Amino acid sequence: MENMELPPRPKLFDFHGVSMIHHFTDNWENIRNFQARPDDILIATYPKAGTTWVSYILDLLYFGQTAPERQTSLPIYERVPFLESDFHILPPGTELADKLSTSPRLIKTHLPVQLVPKSFWEHNCRIVYVARNAKDNAVSYFHFDRMNQAHPEPGDWNNYLQRFMDGKMVFGSWYDHVTGWWERKQTHSKLHYLFYEDMVEDTGRELDRLCSFLGLSPSAEEKERVRGGAQFDTMKKNSMANYSTVPIMDFKISPFMRKGKVGDWKNHFTVAQSEQFDEDYKKKMKNTTVQFRTVV
Repeated sequence: MENMELPPRPKLFDFHGVSMIHHFTDNWENIRNFQARPDDILIATYPKAGTTWVSYILDLLYFGQTAPERQTSLPIYERVPFLESDFHILPPGTELADKLSTSPRLIKTHLPVQLVPKSFWEHNCRIVYVARNAKDNAVSYFHFDRMNQAHPEPGDWNNYLQRFMDGKMVFGSWYDHVTGWWERKQTHSKLHYLFYEDMVEDTGRELDRLCSFLGLSPSAEEKERVRGGAQFDTMKKNSMANYSTVPIMDFKISPFMRKGKVGDWKNHFTVAQSEQFDEDYKKKMKNTTVQFRTVV
C-alpha cells in the first residue's frame, strides 16, 4: 500500500456552470440517464456536511435489524453508493446503485439541485438534504482536501477560504448549493431539509423528525440503538463507516471523520478572516430565507 503510485491530483474545471473534477463528470451520460425507482431515498449534501452520518443513520433505520451483517461486512460506500463517483478503484456509482438489492435503495449525491438526474423528480423520490453552516463546512472541507488525493491540492488556509467564497470548490459554491436545495424544498413535498447543527444539538429529536418524514415508527429501543451506533466517536472507530478502507485517503494527514463539532471554525478563522467572510456571506445570502447557526 505504502508504495502505491498515486495519480496526480485533478484540476478543477467548469461543468455546466459548476466547478467540478473529472471523477464526477467522466460517467455523466449514465448519471444523467440514471433510472431512479419510486422508493429510492436520495441523501443529498454539499461535501463535508454530515453525509456519512445521515447515510449511516438511514442504513441502520432500514436494515439494522433485518440485515445486521451489512454493518460489519460492507463499507458504507457500498451500502449507500455515491451516484456521480467514478474513481476507478470501485465500479462507478451508477453501477453500484443499479446493483443494490435493498429496498429502498439509499443513494448519496453531492450534486447541486439543477444537476440531479431527472428521474428522481419524475418519480417524486424522497430526498434528505443535509446542510451545515458555511464556516464549519469550509474548515471540514479544507482538512478533507488535504488528505484526499482524488481532490485538487488545497493550498494554504487563507487562499482556500478565498476559493470557498468564490465557489471554486469541487461541487461548486456552498452558497448556491444550500440555497438551490432550499428553494426546491418549497415545491418538492418529499424533501426533508436537515441541519447538521440541529443533529449535533439533539440527535434524538432530529431522528424523530426524520422517521416521521420517512413514515417509519421504530420502537424506543430501536431508536436508541440507531442513536448509539451513529454517535460520532463510535462511527469514527468503525472501519465500515470511517472510509479508512479507501486507498486515496491519507489518514496520516487527517482522518476522514475529524471532529464532528459545531464551532471548530473558531480554531481556524482569524478575526479578520471571520469579518471578511461575514461581510461576503451577507451579500451572497441576502435573497434566501434559509438560516444557519455557527454555534449551538
